[in-house]
Amino acid sequence: MNSVAQVALGRQGLHVSVQGLGCMGMSNFAGGTIYGTPNDAESIATIHRAQELGVTMLDTADVYGPFANERLVGQAIAGRRAQYTVATKFGFAIGADGNWNGRYNGRPEYVRTSIERSLRNLGTEYVDLYYLHRLDPETPIEETVGAMSRLVEEGKVRYLGLSEVSADILRRAHAVHPITALETEYSLFDRGVEENGVLRATQEMGIGFVGYSPLGRGFLSGTIKTPDDFEPTDSRRFFPRYQGENFHKNLELVNTLHTLAAAKGVSAAQLALAWVLAQGVVAIPGTKRRPYLEANVAATSIQLSPAELAELDAVLPVGSVVGGAYPEGM
Repeated sequence: MNSVAQVALGRQGLHVSVQGLGCMGMSNFAGGTIYGTPNDAESIATIHRAQELGVTMLDTADVYGPFANERLVGQAIAGRRAQYTVATKFGFAIGADGNWNGRYNGRPEYVRTSIERSLRNLGTEYVDLYYLHRLDPETPIEETVGAMSRLVEEGKVRYLGLSEVSADILRRAHAVHPITALETEYSLFDRGVEENGVLRATQEMGIGFVGYSPLGRGFLSGTIKTPDDFEPTDSRRFFPRYQGENFHKNLELVNTLHTLAAAKGVSAAQLALAWVLAQGVVAIPGTKRRPYLEANVAATSIQLSPAELAELDAVLPVGSVVGGAYPEGM
């Protein structure tokens, strides 16, 4: 299997694997599971196999667990830190007891608290890419990014990123300190960044785009046939687009994707990943198992013709998916 290509992410000098590894699903989340039961040994083996295949960008966050996922990643990269590009995130107001109070915190003093905590959890002296995970509506973005920029000056962070913000917020942040990357959900299943101008704004400012959930939270893989295929504690049970009539309408779209993939001799997941990569962005599909990782990596060598891209756009156009990405209030 060929090694995954390295690409420039933004214009500040950071180079990453064009496909990274989303680590969120490897750990429990706030007392429950995300996508099934964790297996730390297999997750660590998956992180090590990723590096062998050239997938060197690892994506985690302090809220995954909270803290458990950063610690797992730290365990996996111990003794081989230089071989990985580590990205983590902050912004959920998490107490010292590991509980999230339902609010966000982008205040300068919390920026400092968060990075020191993440460095300890990861067992590293620096983070390659540090994201503001969610915007704090009570703190101007200029104050948050100003505090983040001081971490760059101190060598605790190499590059800065934002997650799930508007084009206007992105421009304001970029004026304070160069933003290297924006991380936002992006897939054939969720093309909102094409509608709201965010993707275009990153291109105009030379900011790298990192698409999380490029497989529509696993739904585009086709392994989920009924709502009962989700484990009882699987968080997707509570997301509107995977409930009731929405589930079945969206499953029809996935079945169409399967038909197109079969005609090309690839899996639906691989076709969906190839489409995301064809948009000129970095994708970070999440998995905790080596076979799925290897299947995802194979998608990096799939070439899609203009006709194939047009066909995918026709059968899964912007706005075709029904139901919200998150429960109301999130």
